[in-house]
Amino acid sequence: MLERRKSARTKMVLPVKVLIGDASHLAHTVDISHSGARIGGIRAQLQTGAIVELQRGPRKARFLIRWIQELSPTEVRIGIESQEPQDKFWGVDLTNESDSTKKTDALMTLLSSASGQ
Repeated sequence: MLERRKSARTKMVLPVKVLIGDASHLAHTVDISHSGARIGGIRAQLQTGAIVELQRGPRKARFLIRWIQELSPTEVRIGIESQEPQDKFWGVDLTNESDSTKKTDALMTLLSSASGQ
């Protein structure tokens, strides 16, 4: 399945708001990439092909729902694809590298910036 993806996924749990119409739902990422993410913890009715807006801090972006996985009768996980170029939406460096030190540094930067808010 990796060959179908535009970029590699990075496992990272980040809080996000999913904006659907006038409603706002708290959720979290399961993993992220330059072109999309897997989002968990959603307790809303959604449809494949729908456009949702994600908010991460002050940043907002539109995403297309590519797939939906029902985890329970009240919770779903979705796969989303960006509808706009995303340079720094997630707030972490997603350069494709195998060096785990860079990933740890990115996580530490994220945690230190979150504690200062």
